[in-house]
Amino acid sequence: MLFDKELKAYIPTTKPKEAKAFYKDLLGLMLLSEDENALEFRASGILLRLMIVQELEPQPFAVLGWRVKDISDMTKSLVVKGISFERYEVLKQDDQGIWKSPGGSKVAWFKDPDGNILSLTENQV
Repeated sequence: MLFDKELKAYIPTTKPKEAKAFYKDLLGLMLLSEDENALEFRASGILLRLMIVQELEPQPFAVLGWRVKDISDMTKSLVVKGISFERYEVLKQDDQGIWKSPGGSKVAWFKDPDGNILSLTENQV
């Protein structure tokens, strides 16, 4: 029923000004609209709505992620823009913060200005 319908994702933000700069300028998403309630972006055909909230407690897991062809190149590009990647003691990550899953996929995590965890994944071919 919803298989062919446009998907819309939601993320909360308490810092709309910083979130706008992060998602638009650093990540390169297209800003579609903004008002006192939300910022809306387009990312590869998906709508991302950043809901402006008074307070939030970031989740301890990724709330949004991107599948990329070359995670090493992408992490390097984001680091140049000032984004730092998370390190987790329980995971064996390389110097760029990339973890290789038992199935062969590679994953790296970073945070937005509100502390929401975002991820990059390079799937095993």
